[in-house]
Amino acid sequence: MKLKSGVTINGKAFKPGDRAPMVFIYPFFLVHMAMFGLSGFLMAYSGEVPLLFLYLHGGIAIFVYLIFYLAIFGRDEVKWMLINAGLGLLGIWMEIDTILGWFGKSLDEFSPWVNVTPFLYYILYTFLLRQLLLDLTGSRDKPARKRMVEAIYVVGSLVVYGGLYLLR
Repeated sequence: MKLKSGVTINGKAFKPGDRAPMVFIYPFFLVHMAMFGLSGFLMAYSGEVPLLFLYLHGGIAIFVYLIFYLAIFGRDEVKWMLINAGLGLLGIWMEIDTILGWFGKSLDEFSPWVNVTPFLYYILYTFLLRQLLLDLTGSRDKPARKRMVEAIYVVGSLVVYGGLYLLR
């Protein structure tokens, strides 16, 4: 994957168009976002954290991740993430509601405002998984393969969302 903007990683400067060090980027962001996303999820649904703190904690991290995403993946890919998120809101609702169900809770128990941070983390995380899938399959620069991988991604997501909906 070629970087869309300049970025410095571990003291080494990368220019736009340079190959991104996948071996660093995906493990770093997957682990880092899992930690922040999990803490945001736990804070949001514990019912014990003020909404302002939740927004400050999650909002700053989400803003920083978006800046990195724009630098690493580019504007078109981030636009695709936002379009996909808009279309997949029902799926996100089903998956987070299912996870909460494991703890005897439901999204209906929380104000919609509490759900903003966990939903945004979920969108950012699934975006990263899609990017990883594109790179692992070598389809980023191959339009026909990319369309096939994206179709499999969409169908797989719909199967998961539909399955969770039917299990309710």
